[in-house]
Amino acid sequence: MCFLCLSPASFSCHMDDFIKAVKQVEDGDPGSDPVAVLKRLRRAAGLNDAFIQHFLGDANSGGPEIDAALSVYIRKTVHHRVTEDAKEEGVVLTSDGTTVALMPVLLGIEAGLLSKTEGGYQGLHQLTLAKDLALSFRHSSPLTPVLGPDGCWDSVTSPQVFTLLDSPSLVTTAQVNGGMDGIVLGMEAKSRHPLKLSSLLTEYYCHQLDREGLDVAPRLISRRRRENFRGLVSRPVLIRQVLKSQELMRKLVGRRLMRVRQLRPMVKEGMREFVQKYIECPPIIPRCMWGAEPYRGNPTNLSLPLSFLYIHHTHTPSKPCLTFQQCSADMRSMQRFHQEDRGWDDIGYSFVAGSDGYIYEGRGWHTRGAHTLGHNSIGYGVSFIGDYMATLPSQHSMGLVRDKLATCAVSGGRLVANFTLQGHRQVVNTSCPGDAFYNEIRGWKHFGVKKILF
Repeated sequence: MCFLCLSPASFSCHMDDFIKAVKQVEDGDPGSDPVAVLKRLRRAAGLNDAFIQHFLGDANSGGPEIDAALSVYIRKTVHHRVTEDAKEEGVVLTSDGTTVALMPVLLGIEAGLLSKTEGGYQGLHQLTLAKDLALSFRHSSPLTPVLGPDGCWDSVTSPQVFTLLDSPSLVTTAQVNGGMDGIVLGMEAKSRHPLKLSSLLTEYYCHQLDREGLDVAPRLISRRRRENFRGLVSRPVLIRQVLKSQELMRKLVGRRLMRVRQLRPMVKEGMREFVQKYIECPPIIPRCMWGAEPYRGNPTNLSLPLSFLYIHHTHTPSKPCLTFQQCSADMRSMQRFHQEDRGWDDIGYSFVAGSDGYIYEGRGWHTRGAHTLGHNSIGYGVSFIGDYMATLPSQHSMGLVRDKLATCAVSGGRLVANFTLQGHRQVVNTSCPGDAFYNEIRGWKHFGVKKILF
């Protein structure tokens, strides 16, 4: 966890505050290059084991010491661990509402900057993701999760404590986010001269979307984490790097570790879950992150897989949301309306698509919703924030639902492979999901007029 007793007193476990700390380190030694800054951060965080030194060298060489209070803050925000009571440390909240482990981000950037050969990135994959995945895969069992979970902060304005939502694996979602970012930024950093670390982090994590949303946003921003990673790293490459990490660890710690040929089938199986969870599926903001009130009453579990996906628009709120803060406020507003005015147990939708690059969890995968009267037990209801009578949602948000959420539901056993997609108006007397949007979804794969026989 992170404490506010440091100087400056306003520092929290937020990426914005960590970037301020990086800026202080840079300003403390104005002539230092980014590799020197990263080494000083690594030294303060205690990231100097044999595996890291193999690729990046000794962090104790060169550069002035960082101010004591600042060093404590850096260690708290960078040194990663999960406590026995499921608190995850060494992670920060970003402005887009996701949580990132800082260690793989910094190691990835340093590895990218130190890479000498054209197209070669020595240690980049191993320092960011591959070593941690090898550890998780070799300790996997039917009773322990291989990857995840996500979690929630005690506060989104001054985050201090991050608590996981379920039993932790050896690689959490925040570690995966950080590993992806480390690879993306490491590859980017190598091509940039000159480069200032605080500026690179600011550009990536603090970009403000305009009214066109992600459709016209720059490529290198954290909201595009998964699509950027997918374009840079293939499954075979990552499998190969995981096995290389295992072999290097065997050399560094002795013969006690599993041999590569023993680990290979576990890696192939684990990588299937990795691809399904973090590549096929879209990023989903958990209920506790947008400030959901508890479900009222006793939820009814769905009998999976379902056969239908129903598309809605919210109508009110009528404007697309472009930030985590606005989308979260819209979610809370809809939940209040559904619970207080309509008397429902919860927000009615299963999921809601913002225009900020994320899907927001409503009732989720397993709980029956209140979105499509008479059809809630046989399908998921997914709504898009905004009024789409005359205009369309952003291309990016439509793609998240059409190409990602639907694929995720099928591969995860939540929707049947030949599911039917319908607009709300096809089964209920309503204008939802708006004239323009309904005409759009008529061209989507799985759109149909399948009748329900009760």
